[in-house]
Amino acid sequence: GGTTDIALIALGGIVASTSIKVAGDKFDEAIIKYMRKKHKLYIGERTAEELKKSIGTAFTRPKEVSMHCSGRDLVTGLPREVNMTSNDMLEALDEPLQQICEAAHSVLEKTPPELAADISDSGIILTGGGALLWGIDKRIKQRTGIKVAIAEEPTTCVAKGTGMALDNLRVIESSRLNKRQSYI
Repeated sequence: GGTTDIALIALGGIVASTSIKVAGDKFDEAIIKYMRKKHKLYIGERTAEELKKSIGTAFTRPKEVSMHCSGRDLVTGLPREVNMTSNDMLEALDEPLQQICEAAHSVLEKTPPELAADISDSGIILTGGGALLWGIDKRIKQRTGIKVAIAEEPTTCVAKGTGMALDNLRVIESSRLNKRQSYI
């Protein structure tokens, strides 16, 4: 939670990875900041998260969607409502999304040449709550040029995979890659 972890996994081990402190909470903060700057409206974290989940987008949608949003007017101090669109959300989330795309690109740059073809064939798989943001797969594909898929159960698959890994700890420990890396 609160981070985006990117890893290239091959032969049962991590070949290259990075972790950045950009995830759902940073998306919510970016939405709150956008509302203050563009609409002079103060909204809370719950409203920002509701906007993110309902109309949040990482890539231009074929059909724009919208949602009414209430908050406190920063000028008058009174309650006010604005109509937010998916295009507004795309603008609000641009900075944290760029950071995630750059981090993915940096991990791909660290990829050994012998694995580059495999990555082009198998692609990138997104997991976690951030994978539910509409169009994030398209955004990462646009930045990296590599196909991107979203895991079947993105919010639970990492926990399930960790459980499977613990059941097969001997196999993981005996991996040639893991013996080279002191942090695993």
